[in-house]
Amino acid sequence: MINEESFRDPDEHPWDQADVIACEAFELYEKGQMQEALEKLTEAIYLNPSYGAWYFNKGLTLDALERYEEAIECYLRAMELCGEDVEILNSLAVDYTRTCQYDLALEIFEKIEAMEPGYEPCYCNRIITYTELEQYDKAEEMFYLAQQIEPDCPICFYNIGNALFSQGKYERAIWCWQRTAQLDENHPQIYYRIAQAYWAAGQYEEARRYFLKEIRREPGNLEVILDFGIFLLQQGDVEAAREKFNRLLELEPDYAPAWFYKGEIALNVGRREEAIDCYHRALEADRKIKGPRFRLAQLYAEKEPEKAVYYLHQEMSTDLDEPDVLLAMGWLSAQLGQSDTACRCFLRVLDQNRIEPLAFYGLALCLALRREYDAAEQCLKQAISLKPDQPAFHLAMAWLSIQQHQWDQALRQAELALEIEPENRALQKSCRQIRRTVWMEKYRSKIARWLANVPRISCLK
Repeated sequence: MINEESFRDPDEHPWDQADVIACEAFELYEKGQMQEALEKLTEAIYLNPSYGAWYFNKGLTLDALERYEEAIECYLRAMELCGEDVEILNSLAVDYTRTCQYDLALEIFEKIEAMEPGYEPCYCNRIITYTELEQYDKAEEMFYLAQQIEPDCPICFYNIGNALFSQGKYERAIWCWQRTAQLDENHPQIYYRIAQAYWAAGQYEEARRYFLKEIRREPGNLEVILDFGIFLLQQGDVEAAREKFNRLLELEPDYAPAWFYKGEIALNVGRREEAIDCYHRALEADRKIKGPRFRLAQLYAEKEPEKAVYYLHQEMSTDLDEPDVLLAMGWLSAQLGQSDTACRCFLRVLDQNRIEPLAFYGLALCLALRREYDAAEQCLKQAISLKPDQPAFHLAMAWLSIQQHQWDQALRQAELALEIEPENRALQKSCRQIRRTVWMEKYRSKIARWLANVPRISCLK
């Protein structure tokens, strides 16, 4: 490569060079070549560090690269040089929202409102901040304030659609996102969002139609193809789903989620070795992916329990937060004799949802296995209070009561279980066994007390 410095006028001032480089950066930005644009802007700022607009442009470029913390630093520097410009402040507030610094974001948005009440983006973007904070009434208030200034802002409709979707108001979210599509048919992933809302609302044909519409518009979008594959899998269209996951691997051979879901398909049709291979490939592609280790633990549990325990511990080291998966991991851990791991799984569920009866039930069983009967009883009471019509909870309380020699409570809990499902043969058998055990224990205690009171007879020679 030829060094361009050798062709430059020796009398040219470095600031003039910086202007040329900054123009090149702008052209690269417009072409979508963000990393190259960033390098040019960094060079321009090095040559002339006193031009605030370049810091602002660098912040925008960093935003495009999702490097929000660095962008914030650039916007702060731009304000030092340019003063409190509303566009800089707005970009700063948006990035404070992206980095979960919500108080700072709201403070900046309110400052913009005081400076320039007619600046619509400060209301439009505040919808996102309030949605993140789950203050949906405030989000809607911001939407209507923005509407008074710019009634046809597609981003406003998009943002309030997100707020409505978060509340489970899918029909209203769909209407807002369709309005976005009418106002800006090129809005990123708008058909994808509509597809997700139809999916959540149970309108599967419409969801499929909008998934296909998004894929036709952007056929290489991995995220959309993956979600469409999962949707098809949920609908039972296994071959179409498999085709989507294969398509993902054609586009990116090391795309871990595609390997994971290929493993799910293999597992569901009983191809154990193929499933194991797919899950291993997913882990090779992305060591942070959630799910494959748990599946491997399930597959190894029967024949190779040591491997199963290893993968369970590995999965627990991730920040897995899916309640259903954590519950299943808890049951498997208990089955493998890993009561500590099982307890952590159930507690992690309760960290998210303090009223999940199955987590209290699982935790109670683990504590009972560790002979921590009082704590187990408290957990079972909580489970029963949350779901009193679950016979398994009453049955567990009956067995726990036997361990604590609370015979009457054991019988009462067994009867309650049977009242819920009186025709359940397995339950009838368990209740008979509980009654028999209580009778035997009562009889044994009675004999022990009688023997304790019998006078000892000395053996005479």
